[in-house]
Amino acid sequence: MAGSPRREPSGERYVIIGATGQLGTDLVRTFDQPGELVPLSTRDVDIRDADRTRSILEALRPTCVINTAAYNLVDRAEDDGPSAFALNAEAVGTLAAFCQAVDARLVHFSTDYVFDGGKRTPYLETDPPQPISVYAESKLAGERLALERCERGVVFRVCGLFGLAGFQGKGKGNFVETMLRLAREGRAIRVVSDQVLCPSYTLDLAKKFWRVLPKATHPIYHLTNAGQVSWYEFARRALELAGASADLSPVTAAEYGARARRPAYSVLAHANLAELGEDDLRPWEPALAAYVAERSSSR
Repeated sequence: MAGSPRREPSGERYVIIGATGQLGTDLVRTFDQPGELVPLSTRDVDIRDADRTRSILEALRPTCVINTAAYNLVDRAEDDGPSAFALNAEAVGTLAAFCQAVDARLVHFSTDYVFDGGKRTPYLETDPPQPISVYAESKLAGERLALERCERGVVFRVCGLFGLAGFQGKGKGNFVETMLRLAREGRAIRVVSDQVLCPSYTLDLAKKFWRVLPKATHPIYHLTNAGQVSWYEFARRALELAGASADLSPVTAAEYGARARRPAYSVLAHANLAELGEDDLRPWEPALAAYVAERSSSR
């Protein structure tokens, strides 16, 4: 398994699926709840295998299953929808049904991409989703299955993740690491300047998640750092903070020509966090600076 269970004198047992990814890694290292944490990597359990997944979870007897596993190859999903739906939707339905059967809580992580980007003010948890890509459709289907099949289901939508596991070569990396790699290689870098989001540091999100989870009452929470920025400006600031020089230029989404459409604006409002008194995540820029410092100190 991804790590040894941490045992405490409590009846709570949290199972994290995808525990070696960016978000999963930080959820494990910031765990501070009474009870036991069982981290499972995607090698430990492939949630697309429904029978095997049920068998593993039955043996573990969790009171809370936290799913961070996802198919997030946004462009590839346009031509490989079945793979995206298998992991992002059908497997989530399996987890939800299991949790419902054993009266466990299911926590599922979703994405800002469930929105179409038509707004110019941050999306509320109550705004109607309108996905514009196959990937986004699969993530929305997963949200709905999580909440329909498990009465105690909770969905956390996140955005533009960057975390230490991406730097350390675990999982699929992240946008910051891609920018720094291209700069090292001396490549010309084109980044879209007409798509606005709030990139988020997984360490910040993980710490906040453990504060919110015990008192969560809404079915959906938006969990991101504060503020907003275009992908281009985010790339420019990341390169500056890392002391990297690069041939960086802005382009429009139309000029870039990605296979899948992305929302032009997908900043997430934190109304439900605010209701809990937990809407105090720092802005993306100091979070990015902290990430760059952490990756430098961990070399």
